[in-house]
Amino acid sequence: MRNSRPTPPRDTAGEDYTERLRRLGGARWKRLLDVQAPYRWNLRRLRLGRTLDVGSGLGRNLANLDGNGVGVDHNRTSVEHTRAAGFEAYTVEEFPHSPHARPGAFDSLLAAHLLEHLPADQAREVVASYLPYVRSGGTAVFITPQERGYASDASHVRFVGFAEAAQTCRELGLTVTRQFSFPFPRSLGRLFTYNEFVTVARVP
Repeated sequence: MRNSRPTPPRDTAGEDYTERLRRLGGARWKRLLDVQAPYRWNLRRLRLGRTLDVGSGLGRNLANLDGNGVGVDHNRTSVEHTRAAGFEAYTVEEFPHSPHARPGAFDSLLAAHLLEHLPADQAREVVASYLPYVRSGGTAVFITPQERGYASDASHVRFVGFAEAAQTCRELGLTVTRQFSFPFPRSLGRLFTYNEFVTVARVP
């Protein structure tokens, strides 16, 4: 018997990937239970200030940050969706020409579910290109999925745990100040799809 479930797209730049994110995020049970509540609390307690959300997707984290940020993403359809939701976002081609592309314009950089989509050298290059827009002494936050979440998306190319995220920070000249598992202890990473590694670092 053929599996009727759609195959997840491997490319994150297409309209089909945006549609997959919309389908997953729009599940009725997720809306009823407000499953974003703990993740919203987690981001807000970090007190990130004005945030540049790199790989902003559909703008979920911009919403969780109460709109106190600007998104940038390589998927034009996702950027359009984010704008339609009332948040400010740009494609990677548009952002350098935006009024926000100024040195030190942001207090923080957020890269949530970005690193695992890219080879290590490419991920480092992408983040490095946006760090100049974060003020000296600001914060960089990297959020990546644990085992169950990593396996759930065919577009993931590299598992990024605490060690890998810390290595990326060192190579970028960032100082790791904190690493933790959220929302549950690390031991649940193989069971719960939405358990995440969170790495917080200081920008020199």
